[in-house]
Amino acid sequence: MARFVVTGAFGFSGGAIAARLLAQGHQVHTLTNSLQREHPLRGKVSASPLAFEQPAELEAALRGARALFNTYWVRFEYDHVTFAGAVANTRRLFAAAEAAGVRKVVHVSITNPSLDSDLPYFRGKAELEQALKESGLAHTILRPAVLFGPGDILINNIAWVLRRFPVFGVFGDGQYKLQPIHVEDFASLAVEAAQREESYVLDAIGPETFTFRQLVAVIGEIIGCRRPILSIPPALGYAVAWGLGRLMGDVLLTRQEIEGLMRGLLCTDSPPAGTIRLTEWARQNAHSLGSRYASELARRRDRRGAYAAPESSD
Repeated sequence: MARFVVTGAFGFSGGAIAARLLAQGHQVHTLTNSLQREHPLRGKVSASPLAFEQPAELEAALRGARALFNTYWVRFEYDHVTFAGAVANTRRLFAAAEAAGVRKVVHVSITNPSLDSDLPYFRGKAELEQALKESGLAHTILRPAVLFGPGDILINNIAWVLRRFPVFGVFGDGQYKLQPIHVEDFASLAVEAAQREESYVLDAIGPETFTFRQLVAVIGEIIGCRRPILSIPPALGYAVAWGLGRLMGDVLLTRQEIEGLMRGLLCTDSPPAGTIRLTEWARQNAHSLGSRYASELARRRDRRGAYAAPESSD
């Protein structure tokens, strides 16, 4: 039995990784900002805070770990949370892992990161990839495009919009592509990476590639809510998304997410790394997919409540 540390084990991807490690008989410790969150893994993993400003505490939590799985990041800036802060925090985490003698870091990045990007999300991910490569730590960098599964946000909320509105607007022609991967496939890749000594980078993409227009149409057909799909100017689309987000007390989409999507940054030429097809999973969960809105901000501001996962097929 080995000891592993996972950031955010009471969350989406971190929870899937931790559950897989526990199923293999390993000991799991989580570093989390949500120590009190209701979650099936509470009581099964030990936990301590993501104390970025206290490197000695981070190092102590990481000592004796075979690997660190880092899922920590921010989807968008809010309150006092910034991309620059997330980059600085992650650098501290890498430094603590190195000081603690962690044998390997499995780090979650994004498809097509770039140090030259004008999008802070993609640039920040590239900066952290570079920092990890220069750290001397053995590492695997996983680059997912979009994750789906029980508790996801993007796919669920597409379905939620389709259930409630008579039309669906896509930005521009909607022909830009994305390659979603199921969270269990992603967790499997992460756990496998921790067992390998070599360092490598992997595009963690699923077996199906969709244009955004196709993805919306497929989800609508599966859940029984086919809607006319309208091409709208990106600025208008953002305004609508902003207004709907305000109505829900959330951020539905950001300008950066729209821009990254339309530039094709959520698609690569790599072969599929996952096997679970979004279309098959959606059919299995058609009765509940999108039945409730999944709020990113609610999850971030309420650190106690369980993630709503209406799309679960239990």
